[in-house]
Amino acid sequence: MTDIESRIDTSRPHTARIWNYWTGGKDNYPVDREAGDQIRELHPGIGEYAKADRLFLGRAVRYLAEQQGIRQFLDIGTGLPSADNTHEVAQRVAPDARVVYVDNDPLVLAHARALLVGTPEGRTDYLDADLRDVDTILAAAAKTLDLSQPVALMLLGVVIFVEDDEESYAIVRRLLDALAPGSHLVLSHTVTHPDMPDVDAAVAFWNEHGTPKLTQRTPAAVARYFGGLELLEPGVVSCSAWRPETQTPDVAMYAGVGRK
Repeated sequence: MTDIESRIDTSRPHTARIWNYWTGGKDNYPVDREAGDQIRELHPGIGEYAKADRLFLGRAVRYLAEQQGIRQFLDIGTGLPSADNTHEVAQRVAPDARVVYVDNDPLVLAHARALLVGTPEGRTDYLDADLRDVDTILAAAAKTLDLSQPVALMLLGVVIFVEDDEESYAIVRRLLDALAPGSHLVLSHTVTHPDMPDVDAAVAFWNEHGTPKLTQRTPAAVARYFGGLELLEPGVVSCSAWRPETQTPDVAMYAGVGRK
């Protein structure tokens, strides 16, 4: 058994594997499917969040590569590989795009080795690190990315795992401070919203039974991550409402894109 394999805990449900289950993937265990079904009973639409977040990722990366000329992506909190991962979307537009994935989930890392293979013209790499390890992430990313040139910082559904508000804002700011002007922040976050009370019940169930625990924030608190940036239209909205190709219902996963 490898070191990574020994770190995989199949006795408790895990966020990345539940999202994989909700999006139709096969990289999950019975404990994840059971928890996923229980959460869906509390909030029947929650499985759509994972799909909406994934589609937002694709639209944002495609926009940045096509319209903003971004050729470098730092994707922290990668999650389990799925269809249209960041490097696939970016390199479809620009084969020379470079992508660094960062995650500390051993199952994600095990699959990253096999699946996250980029184009010959570009580069794709991955790093075993926690979001809080800012210095480690930046030092390792600089081996693949040129941090003196614009980078898209991808933080989809990951700052929810930093409970303390000020710590989470400080982490995002430290990462952005290290990036060149013209860089972009792409961020999504589970929210608490008076129009969606069943989301709070689902999150409470998750925090009692699953790992790692997550923190909801209000839409206004999510918008604060973009402080000092040029927030692109339509602002911080349900990720299903960020420049959608088809109209779909809002979900309690809010997202935005901002330019440094």
